[in-house]
Amino acid sequence: MRALGIDFGLKRVGLAVCDPTGTLVSPLRTLTRSTRQALFDELLKIIQDESIEAVVVGLPLALSGEETLTTRQARNFAESLGRRTELPVHLMDERLTSAQAEEELNAAGLRGKKRKAALDSQAATVILRSWLDSAIS
Repeated sequence: MRALGIDFGLKRVGLAVCDPTGTLVSPLRTLTRSTRQALFDELLKIIQDESIEAVVVGLPLALSGEETLTTRQARNFAESLGRRTELPVHLMDERLTSAQAEEELNAAGLRGKKRKAALDSQAATVILRSWLDSAIS
């Protein structure tokens, strides 16, 4: 199943996709938010162009597991996206994904501006990979 991972942010939204078998997850790109409608329009175009069958949105819980303002914003975003598409929209706990994404970018040797540009889509990769792993087990 081809899925789209989303690392939701108020300024940037990182995207990742998996292959049809759900084996290989790759960063796709990072969108810079302008308007809410422009973001949804672009996401729906990507969903169509990439033949996406499911969407996974990272849920930014506090380390304690409690919900925060950002958690509620991500939930609202996922619900809004779900109203705009017939695809299933899943939420995935994204605690520590940014730290893991940074470690992976360090291991790949990315530094400075290149690293900053890749961080959100790499976090989306970690979110999607975690969701796929949890779906298998």
